[in-house]
Amino acid sequence: MRKKLLFIYNVHAGKELIKNKLAGILDIFAKAGYEITAYPTQRSKDAEEKTREDAGDYDLLVCSGGDGTLDEVVTGMMNRTQRIPIGYIPAGSTNDFANSLGLPKNMLHAARVAVRGESFPCDIGAFNDNFFVYIAAFGIFTDVSYLTPQERKNVLGHMAYVLEGVKRLYSIKSYRIRVTYDDDSKIIEDEFMFGMVTNSRSVGGFKSIIGKHVVLDDGVFEVTLIKKPTNPIELNEILSSLLIKEINTKHMYTFRTGSLHIECREEIPWTLDGEFGGEHTHVFIENHHQAVEIMVKKPEMALR
Repeated sequence: MRKKLLFIYNVHAGKELIKNKLAGILDIFAKAGYEITAYPTQRSKDAEEKTREDAGDYDLLVCSGGDGTLDEVVTGMMNRTQRIPIGYIPAGSTNDFANSLGLPKNMLHAARVAVRGESFPCDIGAFNDNFFVYIAAFGIFTDVSYLTPQERKNVLGHMAYVLEGVKRLYSIKSYRIRVTYDDDSKIIEDEFMFGMVTNSRSVGGFKSIIGKHVVLDDGVFEVTLIKKPTNPIELNEILSSLLIKEINTKHMYTFRTGSLHIECREEIPWTLDGEFGGEHTHVFIENHHQAVEIMVKKPEMALR
């Protein structure tokens, strides 16, 4: 009996490259011995719903799109009791998590990894009643990914995020926040303009910005909290630290933890994997250790 594969793809992701690669991708799946069901997403949260309702009928689910598409598929999978491996063909503008996993940028090569690679048990983040794959963030720049028009992303790629983000420098908003972590044994209270909880080696297209030696299956997140600058000199120091990928402890808190609780008197808008995650006064984030299997390249794998 042939194995079954569900292929969920976002035709509008990135520069819509999948339109020219679709036949080749399906051919790779078929040659790997799969009976294929292909489903192009129709609206927001469509991939999540399709995964949650139908993944149990298949042996493998492969998705193609940006990090938001992967987020929807993983969220749908996390809301199932029976989970199957996920293959990922990156097709977005930045593809942070794909870079962290070492997935090929070439879509056909990534398709081969999806069906012929090996499964990697990856940590997944719970965010209140939601989930995220590699980043939950608030503050300056975090709304750029979902407010930047798709057309501009398609034309400019990662530069679109940079250009859109520069506008935010002149209207920095901050939040008075209380952070509790390590089973409530440690507490931080301060004024922050930015915060991120990550499980990735790349954020916003920049590698190693959240520290070195990041492991994607160790049960802990990397947390970075950036204080509100009190003058232009401090703002410049913070931006310089980020550009050279150096943690400046005078302006930042950084630590690793498996869970944390974030409280603020006013509602904070959050971004989950580049998509709007709602506004919250209380957020509880927890690492679900090795919760989902994602297909990655075998060390000896030749991609031709």
